[in-house]
Amino acid sequence: MGHYRGNVRLVLTSDTHLPKRARDLPPRLWAAIDAADVVIHAGDWVDVATLDAISARATRLIACYGNNDGPQLRSRLPEIARAELDGLRLAVIHETGQSAGRTERCAARFPDADLLVFGHSHIPWDTTAETGLRLLNPGSPTDRRRQPTATFMTATISDGRLAGVTLHELPPR
Repeated sequence: MGHYRGNVRLVLTSDTHLPKRARDLPPRLWAAIDAADVVIHAGDWVDVATLDAISARATRLIACYGNNDGPQLRSRLPEIARAELDGLRLAVIHETGQSAGRTERCAARFPDADLLVFGHSHIPWDTTAETGLRLLNPGSPTDRRRQPTATFMTATISDGRLAGVTLHELPPR
């Protein structure tokens, strides 16, 4: 796994919190999952059925567990997921601590990664550390908390570089 020709289409999501925050994922997110080469989920699935459903539809899934994920999910998912996609080194973790100093803290903790995808806050985030580490939080597709809309992200990897990062805002349910 990991050898792709051309562009690698990514979907980034986190904090799906099913079935508490929604009965199902939004149709636009399912459509993106169906079209993607790789789906990245940064934890807080809450139910195993969501992991099974995304696993069944995703061409490839790279995922970790979150603080709200119980023993069944933790037995199937790592705390930190790592992969290399078309030369891009990726790490996925749920929690990164408070926003103040996050970029520098994560750059020090993940010196061997080009991209860190994280969740937990439900707040979209996109920064790049001085080391070149890109940090992305796709927000939540089901629980917007204090954000104007629920969200997820798509991106493309081409020749080992991340491009076309897009934050998708979902209509209210």
